[in-house]
Amino acid sequence: MEVSFCIVNLNSKEHLEKCIKSIPDAIKDYSHEIIIVDNNSKDGSGNLIKKYYPNIKLIINKYNCGYTRAINQAIKHSIGLFKVVLNPDTILNHSSIDTLLKFLKNNESIGIVGPKVLNKDGSFQRSCKRGLARPLAVFSYFLRLNNFFPNEKKYSEYHLNHLDKNKINKVSGVSGSCMVFRKSLIDKIGLFDERYVAYQEDSDFCLRAINNGWKIYYNPESVVVHAGGRGGSHSVPYRSIYEWHKSYFIYYFKFFSNDYSILFNIFYVTIMFGKLIFSTINHFLRS
Repeated sequence: MEVSFCIVNLNSKEHLEKCIKSIPDAIKDYSHEIIIVDNNSKDGSGNLIKKYYPNIKLIINKYNCGYTRAINQAIKHSIGLFKVVLNPDTILNHSSIDTLLKFLKNNESIGIVGPKVLNKDGSFQRSCKRGLARPLAVFSYFLRLNNFFPNEKKYSEYHLNHLDKNKINKVSGVSGSCMVFRKSLIDKIGLFDERYVAYQEDSDFCLRAINNGWKIYYNPESVVVHAGGRGGSHSVPYRSIYEWHKSYFIYYFKFFSNDYSILFNIFYVTIMFGKLIFSTINHFLRS
């Protein structure tokens, strides 16, 4: 088996079927399997797979164990030499995965590659090409300085706005909505870090790959549509808000805190904790 599609599903039945149906047209040149881990969905997703897609490897968890642990479950049960981590609310364009696999096979030093990701309306999802989420990049993103100074590298590092979205580029990270990597990469750096329940696990994975000598590329010759905001973490909004902010704490203290003073680390924690409180209150008022 050459390729394993690894998908985590949580209450995304409507979009999951569209995702599955798009896979055959996206990968015609390689043998493949599909593994879906369902995190105790309540929308009948598991029954859909059992009834209409018996060839898919389906793992149903008795509770929602979080995205990262579930995607690791899928990877552990996969046998492909290449892994495609895919969100259930994505639709793969024609030959999109073939394109990424050929790119990887022709470049042995590249460990991870991601496609151009579009919203349903055709607009560009900037999170599909990323720089390092150091404090200046994170604060510039939160304060939207990257929008005011799109061509200034120091302000646009978070989403690499200064890079042409239509050109292949070496990057520091790609989106977990769709990424392709080698099994040999996992053999060297391990699986996704399960301290992240969800969010930033893809950034962590990419940075560990870089620290172990692998290159990461964004390849817009492959295109994927990602609906976003459908099922998944959006079906548990308060936990989602908490885990999103928690992931930034884990990522920062794992990779960057030693580069800064104790005072700055306290400042960073204060800002992020304040943003957590603000985001929680804001969601409560909106809902």
